[in-house]
Amino acid sequence: MAQGPRRPRFYLGVLLSGFLVGGFLNAFLKAVLPDSPTKTFFTYSVAPGFGPVPINLLVVNFTIGPVGLELSLMSLIGVALAYLVAKSLF
Repeated sequence: MAQGPRRPRFYLGVLLSGFLVGGFLNAFLKAVLPDSPTKTFFTYSVAPGFGPVPINLLVVNFTIGPVGLELSLMSLIGVALAYLVAKSLF
């Protein structure tokens, strides 16, 4: 049952929904689990980001930032779950 190529919006939707589900799982585990190595392992996150970026276009000046992303194990699990659900539905 080979299917044709998926549209980029499908993959973007799967990624976004997976990161949202993973973020909720991460927040839920932080609230529910007691302080332990298990909580530290499952809720550990990396937050890369970059600071304010000034943009000068001679007519318009504006600044973008700071922009960051919080990536955790639960967000990766959320993306995997969203992909499996989307794959089974479509």
